Amino acid sequence: MRTTDREIIRLAGPAFLALVAEPLFLLTDAAVVGHLGTAELAGLGIAAVVLQTAVGLCVFLAYGTTAGVARLLGAGDRRGALALGLDGIWLAVGLGAVLTVLGVLLTGPLVAAFGVDEQVEGFATTYLRIAFLGTAPLLVMLAATGVLRGLQDTRTPLVVAVGGNLVNVVLNVVLVHGAGPVPGVGIAGSAWGSVVAQVASAAALAWVVVRGARRHDASLRPDLSGVRAAARAGVALVVRTLTLRAALLVTTYAVALGSGGSPDEVATHQLAMTLWGFLAFVLDAIAIAAQAITGRALGAGDVAGTRELTRRMVTWGWASGLVTGVLLAAVSPLLAPVFTDDPDVPGLLVPVLLVAAVGQPVAGVVFVLDGVLIGAGDGRYLAWAGLGVALLYAPLTLAAVAWGGGGLVTVWVLFAGLFMTGRLATLLHRARGDVWMRTGSTLGA
Repeated sequence: MRTTDREIIRLAGPAFLALVAEPLFLLTDAAVVGHLGTAELAGLGIAAVVLQTAVGLCVFLAYGTTAGVARLLGAGDRRGALALGLDGIWLAVGLGAVLTVLGVLLTGPLVAAFGVDEQVEGFATTYLRIAFLGTAPLLVMLAATGVLRGLQDTRTPLVVAVGGNLVNVVLNVVLVHGAGPVPGVGIAGSAWGSVVAQVASAAALAWVVVRGARRHDASLRPDLSGVRAAARAGVALVVRTLTLRAALLVTTYAVALGSGGSPDEVATHQLAMTLWGFLAFVLDAIAIAAQAITGRALGAGDVAGTRELTRRMVTWGWASGLVTGVLLAAVSPLLAPVFTDDPDVPGLLVPVLLVAAVGQPVAGVVFVLDGVLIGAGDGRYLAWAGLGVALLYAPLTLAAVAWGGGGLVTVWVLFAGLFMTGRLATLLHRARGDVWMRTGSTLGA
């Protein structure tokens, strides 16, 4: 057990810090943009939901790559692991190019679909159209990070994440508000600052992977069959991620619909969802360790070790969720003034954050079991289970709004309670069985 704990800490510690750094891109944007005005902050919230959904659908580039690379590493084939990882990076480049073009062209209709007022829509459109230019770098970051995690290296992504965020902070402050001879350009400056930081981070991570591939004589050229295989393997994880993103979109839409597009309530929801995402990444650090260790253990044929790892990970998950929940509840009255000067937001934000705090232990176990099953290559089950939970959550939440009882807090109770509890039930059911523990160097073998 102590050996397992040390392995979890070794991987999850740097992953925790790196994942905390990742949402700081949006937290930094929210803190800087929020002081421009409530409408700007609400616009950022709408843009962030769309961008996170587009990029989030491609999270399989990190998760699937981590699992596949870890299995090959466990089987003793480091050269093959690096080759598989490079295929994932090439796939990220291709997908990023497509998403960038589509995103820029469809920015207007995507923002208009939320039904917010004209001022908020204008700020959201400005930010999102620029931010889509960073899509390809973001996807390369996902794929390269997945390769390194699969190789049991979570320190390098941490270093790059910290450096990228420092660049992002400086550029946001300078470009949004201006400094010396540099004029501030408002919310557009925040988007440009993030794009530049993302390009730099993607280049640094890709260079580390390329250097490792050269050292082990893995080809740097795209292997079309390998790229296609990576794409096929990611389909189930795309569906799984789509159900998660759909639930978040439904939640945001329900808040906007129930409030009549009120900037105060939409802005409050944006802050709460950003903080929820921040804590989700914190809890997901243990899930990342689960992906890497589970893939390696099953690649080496160690079924008993995988079972013990899962039990221990669940303990880490609920304990971590309990800690984050207590901390969130304790600091909830202090958070709103950090992000906005609007006097109405703090009163709206505190009860929502208390609901989110209660849901943290459940979230901790959900993220851990999700990581274990992803590491095992059990994406098909995750896709079907996620679809079932989303189909239950969406109509009930929208019905609550339509019948006049769907205020901001009610929507969050349904999200933290119904949606997260539903995910917990499906994951616990699967983890108790043995079907998902398939061994071998290939996912699904």
